[in-house]
Amino acid sequence: MGQILAIDYGKARCGIAATDDMQIIASGLDTVQTSLLVEFLKKYFNENKVDEVVIGLPVDLKGNISEVETEILKFIEIFQKEFPTIKVNRFDERFTSKMASFFISQSGKSKKQRQEKGLIDKVSATIILQNFLEQRTR
Repeated sequence: MGQILAIDYGKARCGIAATDDMQIIASGLDTVQTSLLVEFLKKYFNENKVDEVVIGLPVDLKGNISEVETEILKFIEIFQKEFPTIKVNRFDERFTSKMASFFISQSGKSKKQRQEKGLIDKVSATIILQNFLEQRTR
């Protein structure tokens, strides 16, 4: 069994999280510039067995899809050409940034660390992945 990787896709940078090989625990992995995401994934997939990816679905409170979805769909098209054997899942990412900010604020990190957007992206990817894992076990 391989890992599941989550991507909190953003215009400037993407938060990345991964499970352990047993697909039980989600952990924040990295924050990557969006322009370097495919290269990062190539390297990561070469070094780790990954069975599937989860990409956040940006939906607002009213159920409307965010404008970044167009870019996400383009990325998914590229991803599926580059990595045809890796399954792509989508998962509602509503509230993940707010939850990430809350968890970071409760973690005891300094104000400067809490405001680091890359940290929020990485924690958001972890929340997306953990929620995806929990939904699978229901």
